Amino acid sequence: MVLSKKFLIGFLSLILFLALVGCKNDSASTDEKDNDGATSENDTSPFTFTYFNAGSPGKDIDSNKTKIGKIFEEQTGTNVKMEFLVGDINTKIGTMIASGQYPDVLNPDIAIDKVLEAEAFIPLNELIDEHAPNLKKLYEPYLDRMKAEDGNIYFIPFGASQGHLPNPNIDQGAFFIQRGVLKEFGYPKIKTLDQYFELIEQYQAKYPEVDGASTIGFTALTYDWRFFSTTNTPAHLAGYPNDGEVIVDMETHEAKVYGNSEYTKRWLEKLNDANTKGLFDKEAFVANYDEYLAKLTSGRVLGFFDYGWQISQAENALKEAGDEDKRYMPLPIVFDENIKDQYIEPPSFVNNRGIGITVSAKDPVRIMKFLDNMAKEENQKLIMWGIEGETFVNDNGRYIRTDEQIATTSNQEFREEFGFQQFEWYWPRGNGLFSDGNAWEPRRQPEVAQASYTDGDKEILAKYEAEVFADLFSDPDDRPWYPAWSAELEQGSPAQIYIQKKTDLQRKYFPKLVLEANFEAIWEEYLNEYNKLDVKEYEKTLTEIVKQRIEDNK
Repeated sequence: MVLSKKFLIGFLSLILFLALVGCKNDSASTDEKDNDGATSENDTSPFTFTYFNAGSPGKDIDSNKTKIGKIFEEQTGTNVKMEFLVGDINTKIGTMIASGQYPDVLNPDIAIDKVLEAEAFIPLNELIDEHAPNLKKLYEPYLDRMKAEDGNIYFIPFGASQGHLPNPNIDQGAFFIQRGVLKEFGYPKIKTLDQYFELIEQYQAKYPEVDGASTIGFTALTYDWRFFSTTNTPAHLAGYPNDGEVIVDMETHEAKVYGNSEYTKRWLEKLNDANTKGLFDKEAFVANYDEYLAKLTSGRVLGFFDYGWQISQAENALKEAGDEDKRYMPLPIVFDENIKDQYIEPPSFVNNRGIGITVSAKDPVRIMKFLDNMAKEENQKLIMWGIEGETFVNDNGRYIRTDEQIATTSNQEFREEFGFQQFEWYWPRGNGLFSDGNAWEPRRQPEVAQASYTDGDKEILAKYEAEVFADLFSDPDDRPWYPAWSAELEQGSPAQIYIQKKTDLQRKYFPKLVLEANFEAIWEEYLNEYNKLDVKEYEKTLTEIVKQRIEDNK
């Protein structure tokens, strides 16, 4: 039988097609399963994993019920059942550990050490290497610092700096002063601690009451773990950023504690003097966090030191009330005129919190691919900025928000429906600047900050010849180890025990040093007790960590 040329060509084409289909199916079956039977990065079939977030309150929700989550589901086939903390964090995490049953993904927040000790997180090294090129690129400068002593990465921290851009509105440390105080005296330029308290003293003498209640010259936040807002202050006054318990020498890179230094003595002595003059809030050492915020909101407090992120609730309430004179102005106060302030943080990487995949996870590969998809720059922009034309405008390459968009994206109900509330934090994410020069976070985009300023904001900034509040502060010096406080200290180690004993000691002595008359005698007693602690071992440990980070950054 003789076959036609056309038939032969058709027959051979069919054989080739079937062969290609077979190869494709073999390839797909190989690609879609790893050696353990878990699905791979190419699988976009419906998949759901659970995520417990102990870092913030929230409403339990399926991520695909939000706009951002729905987009991620369309991209990856993955939905996330999100559960948030209710009640005590240690009780909740302790119950998980006792039962050995965990969500697929966990952010244990301050209880992370307990989770690591329980070996509840799986190593992520191979998952990142094999399935997460975007996440690896985002965290590339910090991968070595993410490793535990055994060389494994067990969790992904919340933020990898990509260049530096300070918050225009100061979310870090500052001495805050009521704007009405500055207005009363013609908007003076004050730099030193003495000048700051002199101004408050003069104003309180003129206005001893506010709405029938006594004016509070200066208060302090001392409640629970937030006590650092009072203990950190001496380092800032001396011209250093928040490195926690230590000041790091810029030349030798030696880390030295300052809790027993002249800086701390000078700070407490000033508070003691303020108390003697009736300027200090005598309830400061017994008030809880809510009571502290309520005082700031009342308009009675003239000044305080704190970190902007801790007082945002009070700031927002004062802004909504509309009395510009009762709102606060952040100032870079230091001990002496010749000190350069360092309140604005340099680029940093904090590695003591993060999100991990647990031993209970059914498909770590699909989870890692979901995290990797989030790490793409276009999806980081989605998480932070939203959708062009809806939540921001692209003005010749610069991202801005209209007044309406600012109002909308600030609305809690909208934030929850869109997914900003669920995705902005406690997931893999960057900080700083995108590759096109726009701020990673809208709040750090100067144009967005300025668009939200009230007439009062604009007026007081003009008085100090500034466009945004960060203009009042010095640029940060380069500190590749920053922040030293993020160092992971082994539980039960001499360095960790030092921290606990030092905190207990300061809780005991700081109220006495501020509120009692015999300051010098109490200081000597405090100093004697402080120097009994294992200071040298702690300094040695922190110095080694600082120098290692410098080496890793080269």
